[in-house]
Amino acid sequence: MSTTDTFDLDGLRAVVTGGAAGIGAAVVTAFLARGAWVTSIDRSVDGVPGGAHAEVADLTDDAAVRAAVESAARVMGGIDVVVNNAGIGALGTIADNDDAEWFRVLDVNVLGIARVTRAALPYLRESDRAAVVNMSSIAAWTGLPARALYSASKGAVQALTLAMAADHVAEGIRVNCVCPGTVDTPWVGRLLDAADDPVAERAALEARQPTGRLVSPEAVAHAVCYLASPLAASTTGESLAVDGGMHGLRTRPRAVS
Repeated sequence: MSTTDTFDLDGLRAVVTGGAAGIGAAVVTAFLARGAWVTSIDRSVDGVPGGAHAEVADLTDDAAVRAAVESAARVMGGIDVVVNNAGIGALGTIADNDDAEWFRVLDVNVLGIARVTRAALPYLRESDRAAVVNMSSIAAWTGLPARALYSASKGAVQALTLAMAADHVAEGIRVNCVCPGTVDTPWVGRLLDAADDPVAERAALEARQPTGRLVSPEAVAHAVCYLASPLAASTTGESLAVDGGMHGLRTRPRAVS
């Protein structure tokens, strides 16, 4: 059985935020390969995988989000799945970011999920295969240094996922989240490029994961596919770790060469 045979996404109509790069683009690609109709909502159409419809919207703009979701529903004939993937990073302790940066990150990472899902709810309520998948992080439940703001935002996503699942389970809408570890994305690449020794920093990031390697965007995308699939019909309110064992395992640290 091939990977694309494993999950039944054929004919599902999905909205993926942040679908123009990184994990979002990998999710769009995986959904398309499994027969889903996909609309990316991002600040740009550049990078959106071929075969997907694309809408441009800033997730901090409620009117723009509503317009993009409504357009996606018109193009696809409805919405069955929402993947709230879009997010921004933040570095530093609580002393390193001012109030404006806290508001900016929480506005995208937390309120962005509320805006998109709120706009999609009327369509999800009409679907008999409705699912929402939020993108949390290893930072939500594992203390990482210099990630205070980012961790707070992703912890909020994890808590929000549980609350959304409780609110909408009776309507037949499943809500889950994925908690990736350190994923080999352009954002991580930019952090590595800014390090004094990018090679040593990459080796250190790989060594802290029990598998000894960074998580691939494709691995996260496959987890999203599972949670979005009707085959996961009895799964709601769950946080699925795709983190190379960082959260659950306590192994001896690997030597950094």
